[in-house]
Amino acid sequence: MKKKHAGKSSAPLRLIYGVNPVIESLRADRIPSEIIIAAGARDARLRDLVELARTKDVTIKQAPRAVLDREAGNTHHQGVVARLAQASYADAGDLLESITEKIGTANEPLTLLLDGIEDPRNLGAVLRTAECAGVDGVFIPERRAAGLNETVAKASAGASEHLPIARVTNLSLLIRQLKERNLWIVGTSADAAVDYTGWDWTRPSAIVLGAEGSGLHRLVREHCDALVKIPVRGKIQSLNVSVAAGIILYEVLRQRVAAKQNSEP
Repeated sequence: MKKKHAGKSSAPLRLIYGVNPVIESLRADRIPSEIIIAAGARDARLRDLVELARTKDVTIKQAPRAVLDREAGNTHHQGVVARLAQASYADAGDLLESITEKIGTANEPLTLLLDGIEDPRNLGAVLRTAECAGVDGVFIPERRAAGLNETVAKASAGASEHLPIARVTNLSLLIRQLKERNLWIVGTSADAAVDYTGWDWTRPSAIVLGAEGSGLHRLVREHCDALVKIPVRGKIQSLNVSVAAGIILYEVLRQRVAAKQNSEP
């Protein structure tokens, strides 16, 4: 199951910036209406970007760097900005079904539920790690949470263009639906009794991550099958949510790779 990709259209456009986000949008066939490159830009990766854009028949323009600064609203664009269709979310029902179809296969489903992450940079960083770790899809709330925008695209290094991301109105209802399909719902909490390494991640799993500071909402926490923690030894008692996501997701990957190796004759 893939995200719905949009090509050129008359729909409202959004801006993305940075070499990797623009390259990944092209690779994901989310074709920009145009790409603007800063005059005199020397980043070697821009050559790859231009070649790829030409194969997709995308208009490429040059402009003074000050123009790109103004377009992006900052100077972190790495000499390239692109205009493309508004972010496309996956259909929540379709994503749910595609996850269900993987249960009982050699690659059990793994999904993320993000409970109220409001910082778009944190969201982007989590999406980057999730895509690298092979997560099947991500669910985020429609309200009181960051959505897909240019900051998320930049922070995710383009991962948001590849990873199915669906919005839902009620995470607790989604958790019940995932449970009915035999996924284990595992939340994260600093006061959990079980370390993240002590959980069996080889089973079909949905990991629930909360916002920094507030953590999981009460109802979401109560609907989880289990809670796990990442031990903290220093004086600061919490990790950035994207760091926590990376630690847990790669423990999932480690356990699953080890289980496959152990099952081989």
